Amino acid sequence: MNIAKEIQKRRTFAIISHPDAGKTTLTEKLLLYGGAVQLAGSVTARKHQRATTSDWMELERKRGISISSTVLQFDYDGYRINLLDTPGHKDFSEDTYRVLTAVDSVVMVIDAAKGLEAQTRKLFEVCRRRGVPIFTFMNKCDRPMRDPLSLLDELERVLGLGAFPVNWPIGTGFEFQGVYDRRAREVHLFERTVGGQFRAPVSVGGLHDPAIRGRLDEQTFRKVAEELEILDLAGEDFDEAAVLAGQTTPVFFGSGINNFGVQLLLDGFLRHAPGPRGRNGRMADAGRFAVPLAGASAAAAAAHGEPPEGGIPNCIAPEHAAFSGFIFKIQANMDPKHRDRIAFLRVCSGKFERDMTVAHPRADKRVRLSSSHKLFGNERETVDEAFPGDIIGLVGHSDFGIGDTLTTDPGIRYKEIPRFTPEAFAYLHNPNTAKYKQFRQGLDQLLQEGVIQVLHLRHAVSKVPLLAAVGPLQFEVVQFRLESEYGAASRLESAPWTVVRWLPPELGEPDLDALSLPTGSRIAFDMGQNPVVLFPTEWSANYFAETNRKAPLSSLPAESRRN
Repeated sequence: MNIAKEIQKRRTFAIISHPDAGKTTLTEKLLLYGGAVQLAGSVTARKHQRATTSDWMELERKRGISISSTVLQFDYDGYRINLLDTPGHKDFSEDTYRVLTAVDSVVMVIDAAKGLEAQTRKLFEVCRRRGVPIFTFMNKCDRPMRDPLSLLDELERVLGLGAFPVNWPIGTGFEFQGVYDRRAREVHLFERTVGGQFRAPVSVGGLHDPAIRGRLDEQTFRKVAEELEILDLAGEDFDEAAVLAGQTTPVFFGSGINNFGVQLLLDGFLRHAPGPRGRNGRMADAGRFAVPLAGASAAAAAAHGEPPEGGIPNCIAPEHAAFSGFIFKIQANMDPKHRDRIAFLRVCSGKFERDMTVAHPRADKRVRLSSSHKLFGNERETVDEAFPGDIIGLVGHSDFGIGDTLTTDPGIRYKEIPRFTPEAFAYLHNPNTAKYKQFRQGLDQLLQEGVIQVLHLRHAVSKVPLLAAVGPLQFEVVQFRLESEYGAASRLESAPWTVVRWLPPELGEPDLDALSLPTGSRIAFDMGQNPVVLFPTEWSANYFAETNRKAPLSSLPAESRRN
């Protein structure tokens, strides 16, 4: 088997957006047009309809939102596609940020009526720092929408991102009929299907073809013709190099819910999106396929600091002979019957083979990878081999943690995945002592997923866990999953803190006793026994920093700051 050809076939990307922009709906429609599903579901599915493939968790289906990122792997038109649907809500953003470390490009979904929204801008900045190419889909064009030219201007003005419209809407809002493919110079007129469950029938032809011209009223025809002339006069050519460098975004218009423009997006994306790229890591010996970082990748590496002593920054190429990959996500209970734990691994170099033995550098041990799976939502099947770009699931390894490297070359180690500072805190009580075992077991497994942390107050009499998360909706998820997956009810109690900062790990008990704490602040320890201070306000944290200069504060623990 030619590994180089297998690498070229891979496309690994995430779909990102602000909540309610239509991200999960578009994901489902890409699966429909990619032949992975025969009938598209609906986010607002009624009892007689299917739920979306990517939103497989019970709470996701009840709330109609994406809570956890999902891997969907399928084959289409000679490509092996690894599509990752991500949560849009800011409270689940840490999960999304981790996914962005494992993809080679993204599709950014924008509500054409609202334009750029807060969460979209935040996710874009993450992509910019990593040099990730961005493809844009202006969604919901069949509803009242903003002027298309103003949407392009906003991309350039707010994001500083060049925008090249690959296609252009014909009509807007309720008058939206299709799109004009600027590169092929073809009109695609669509017909609605019931509930958008099936592919939309389409008529294709030139703008002046009688069959096409006859379906357009005079006003729509003139408006489209004028706008296309304006775009042509701008004289901008499609610059694939600028796209791959993350400087220009190809823009597609359409409607995910009604399947308008989805096929054009899928085909255009696959034609221009990058295959697997080298990943930032370190090696004892750079070797033939480890090349120095340059450009955006070098800037991103510098922002994360230098590697440990003896390591050198490298971009480890997919063609490297040794297998390597890193774990970016852990999910418990995807199969509740077996209480399993699955680690999501991005293959970065070489060839993965089931039953292979690899080094696990963090644990300083070797492990056998005997239970490996291809993933499609919560469905999975055994996979015997995988190549750079693939996302696979590894079951049954309790020692694996987020950011871990697995490799046949112990000299390779990928940079740890960034952690995020919690901003929400709450006590989690177990109201039923008879269910303590289930409560404890469930909480421990959910903690391994890395979306919440547990802190323990110093000198506290009570052992009630103090949960810390990026957003409060994570607490609702924990409670729901504890009860539905482990049969353990819980009670949430609000905590008076809003800010957490880490202290130097070398501080001993006498040093902690000597600290001057602002009113309402408490010292605690994280799961790694690192000391932290909990503050009721940002002002309290600033006051502490001024009065305790020998104990500098950090927004992350020491091990995260080193990576």
